[in-house]
Amino acid sequence: MPEMSTTPDRHELVRRSLEAAGLGDVEGAIGVYTPDGVWDMSLLGVGTFVGQSAIRGFFEDWWGAYESFANELREFVEIGPEITLAVVEQWGRPRGSSGEVRLLYAAVGVWEDAEVVHATLYTDIDEARVAAARLVEQRADG
Repeated sequence: MPEMSTTPDRHELVRRSLEAAGLGDVEGAIGVYTPDGVWDMSLLGVGTFVGQSAIRGFFEDWWGAYESFANELREFVEIGPEITLAVVEQWGRPRGSSGEVRLLYAAVGVWEDAEVVHATLYTDIDEARVAAARLVEQRADG
């Protein structure tokens, strides 16, 4: 009988979190974060949100600005043992508008088992790849 992997399927966890986000299910979306997890959008000029409560508040405010909202996971890569890169396309129609806005971003995730400890968002996908590789190197060096 084959041995079962003890490594969490992080790809599936991120996919479910994004699916929940698309449905407006805040609890499902933030469930992948540790209680003191960090959602860092400082590189986008939005700020950093620490803890599930702060992340929940941000998501509620962000999604509340849209009449319709959706996202799609474009790419997911485990860069190292605890580091992932998720490329996501997000789009929506702001309330009171007939136009649509789109955002393509990469989230570099630092994990503890099956939970995200820290996610940093980048609009430059190549910059995110470099940052993820740098994190793997730093962790390998001790």
